[in-house]
Amino acid sequence: MNPFKFGTIVEDEYFTDRVNELAQIKQMLDSENHLVLISPRRFGKSSLVARALQQLGRPSITIDLMKVLNVEDFASQILRQVFRVYKFEKVKHLLKHFRVVPTLSYNPVTEGMDVSFVPSVGKPSAMLEDSLELLEKVSSAKNRLIVVFDEFQEVNSIDKTLARQLRAIMQRQKGLNYVFMGSQESMMEEIFEKKKSPFFHFGERMNLKKIPYEDFYAYIECRLPKMPAAQKATITEEILKFTNVHPYYTLQLASAVYNAIEYGKVKEDPVAFAIKKQVEEHSLDYERLWANMNRTDRKVMLALAHRENPMADRSVPASTLFSSIKRLLKQGYVIKTGSYELEDPFFGEWILGA
Repeated sequence: MNPFKFGTIVEDEYFTDRVNELAQIKQMLDSENHLVLISPRRFGKSSLVARALQQLGRPSITIDLMKVLNVEDFASQILRQVFRVYKFEKVKHLLKHFRVVPTLSYNPVTEGMDVSFVPSVGKPSAMLEDSLELLEKVSSAKNRLIVVFDEFQEVNSIDKTLARQLRAIMQRQKGLNYVFMGSQESMMEEIFEKKKSPFFHFGERMNLKKIPYEDFYAYIECRLPKMPAAQKATITEEILKFTNVHPYYTLQLASAVYNAIEYGKVKEDPVAFAIKKQVEEHSLDYERLWANMNRTDRKVMLALAHRENPMADRSVPASTLFSSIKRLLKQGYVIKTGSYELEDPFFGEWILGA
């Protein structure tokens, strides 16, 4: 089987070495502190936290705020996750104290509980408060619950008062660990570093960086098909050079190269072959994205595709370029890891060939 896995939570032998980060997260969650984990999308936050939870062996729930529609839905999702972890018989008597009793039904497809609140009955804040307080009640001192909120930068877009509501409840709670993950660094900084924010310094901050070059090199090289050592080294170097060591795209390209060698029997320059194939497969998507970008955004993307500094362009006002970069960062096309770079190197290859 292809030894490179990407696009989903990566576990067991597919997990790429992050020994130091894993130890740091486990240490934080062994304390009474909360964790704020920040990195660009597709850097492996979810896989890393999932690995830590697996090794800690404590109960946990995870909610993606990108999928939360409103406060009522947030409360419903919390309860749904609680029922996934704890037996209904253990929890049902605690629902009697809810000011707005949720509607529960068994879903035979998911084999879990469907939960919903009637929006017209009671205040959404009461539904959320009761659901969050339930987390503390089901947790125990010996087996503390870990609550993971993914894409937490979306908290203010769900409801302008949601962050304040959450902080008011969470600051009173004991016997819980919260993990706040986010992919928009500037927005996460607004939430956790701005003094006027309800979540100012609420947890220990950790910025997840790229996997060290040497670690990723060793991970890829030993998983490539059998071939002369010099050829393996060249292929591994070419993969990491093209992706600039981006975790997701490195695994994607390594997987494509493995398929090209092992199944496609490509002997001459399998990395170039795999890159070309990946670009061709996504060309329609790239064309659509490019068509929706304005002229300045395209200039920034083109400069980054050439691995140049887009702010060096003197034909465009610096303020306009900066606004474009900020917009592209928020949209996820550009990431900042010391310097600005394209999030998707295959998109960059398409731009250079367009």
